[in-house]
Amino acid sequence: MVDTPADELPFIAPCRDLALSAPLRWLALGWRDLRAAPGTSLVFGAAIVLLSAFVTGIALRFGTGWTLLVLLSGFVFVAPVLGIAFYAISATLARGEVPSVRRAAAAGHRHLGDSLVYSLILLVISLLWVRAGSAVQIFFPDAVPAPRTDLVIFFSVGSAIGSLFALATFAASAFSLPMFVDRRTDAVTAVVTSINAVLRNRRVMALWVALIVLAVLIGFATGLVGLAVTMPLIGHATWHAYRETIDASAWPAQD
Repeated sequence: MVDTPADELPFIAPCRDLALSAPLRWLALGWRDLRAAPGTSLVFGAAIVLLSAFVTGIALRFGTGWTLLVLLSGFVFVAPVLGIAFYAISATLARGEVPSVRRAAAAGHRHLGDSLVYSLILLVISLLWVRAGSAVQIFFPDAVPAPRTDLVIFFSVGSAIGSLFALATFAASAFSLPMFVDRRTDAVTAVVTSINAVLRNRRVMALWVALIVLAVLIGFATGLVGLAVTMPLIGHATWHAYRETIDASAWPAQD
């Protein structure tokens, strides 16, 4: 197959229209990959648990419960980058090869530059979100005890602002990082492709977001231990979501 010259590639990769049941199928395929490579997947899942525990410990040691809430809420900004290992494992299984920790880590190292740039972007967004969250304090009631109406306004404004930042981050990252793992493409093309696919499949992606949030909540509810399973499951499922949604065949495949 002859690679398309770079100047002839489209600005974004085409996306397919999805059925509402698609996220359930992605989870089923993700579970299949997790069962096919349990040891490799759980090693990276355990790394996420340790990272989450470290962040929690820092927040409780040097901050407050609110600090912990902010840091854990910021999980949505770094989770896509942590998923690269799971995308690599699923890609290896799709080729009929045997995945390993070394190969998955090598994939992460190969995409280290893209990951660092992407992490920097997410860090900026996270800092802006924290700053916006601090600004919401002006809506906090002065009266003690606070009137219920004032509390509703305060939490509604805060939730709305946080949702906007989280949704913007999700739209940009939903398919862009799997595309980096699969194809040799630039960051702008991958991010714009991801945003376009999310906007064209809003109902489906809303269900997918709900399932991701549920998986994260289960992980937190089990004292973070459950993240060792739920995060690999979501990571593998995200790979299948990308392959089903995005037609990136015009771009050269990764070696």
